[in-house]
Amino acid sequence: MKIVMLARNPNLYSHKRLVEAAAAKGHTIDIVNTTQCYMNITAHRPQIMYKGESLRGYDAVIPRIGASITFYGLSVLRQFEMMGVWPLNESVAIGRSRDKLRSLQLLSREGIGLPVTGFANAASQAEDLIKMVNGPPVVIKLLEGTQGIGVILSNTMSSAKSVFEAFRGAKVNILVQEFIKEASGADIRAFVIGNRVVGAIKRQGEPGEFRSNLHRGGKSEQIRITPEERSTAVRAAKVMGLNVAGVDLLRSNHGPVLMEVNSSPGLEGIEKATGLDIASRIIDFLETHAKPKQTKTRGKG
Repeated sequence: MKIVMLARNPNLYSHKRLVEAAAAKGHTIDIVNTTQCYMNITAHRPQIMYKGESLRGYDAVIPRIGASITFYGLSVLRQFEMMGVWPLNESVAIGRSRDKLRSLQLLSREGIGLPVTGFANAASQAEDLIKMVNGPPVVIKLLEGTQGIGVILSNTMSSAKSVFEAFRGAKVNILVQEFIKEASGADIRAFVIGNRVVGAIKRQGEPGEFRSNLHRGGKSEQIRITPEERSTAVRAAKVMGLNVAGVDLLRSNHGPVLMEVNSSPGLEGIEKATGLDIASRIIDFLETHAKPKQTKTRGKG
């Protein structure tokens, strides 16, 4: 099978592991810089060009699209879909998961446990919103933030209002969420492939740090999750429409609550903590579902 990976940095651990796993199973895999692709959008012969050559003949595409280039990355992925290339995660599903507000609304509609979350437009509504989510303390998040960037814990009403007003004054959209104190700066990353959780880790923030992201100095260890946590992770990925997802959960006094569904989850933390070969499992899934020389168009909409 011939595979193309959309990724700007071929040297990242996750990307190298996927290349190794694909090669070990006899597949050809090319990494192309997403931002360097350009497209000919036509009804009869849609094309993607890269370094002056047409990208043709691929059976599957693995999108590893960074959050900062979501718009352009999804346009490239859609073009591959229109050319009949099978996507590991579809463009519509990735776009759905990258929109934090929309994803929370969809998850809420399906009855998946979430932290109490507020969203408002006017700075004058800050105090009512903070009280609505059982605060202070509250967690304030940028809608576009990733890896713990743009996430602030405000412990008092005055500080929470100041942060809210500052962001809204800059025309930046934010969410306000209840603070799950009992989580003690830890979360669970459940790695979902298909309809199964194939591995899970607990990520613990440094002392005094409420964010557990490994990019912010957090530590990880393998963990056995409960059937309810497993079911929540699988359902969340399904609601987003993602075949491969990293689902982040907190353990609260009233059961698991979902924080985020990541459409391009990193492999380093979970592989090193668990010893599992997650990359090979992803390629196994791709082998099962991507048909060589497939012509069916995917991802419309």
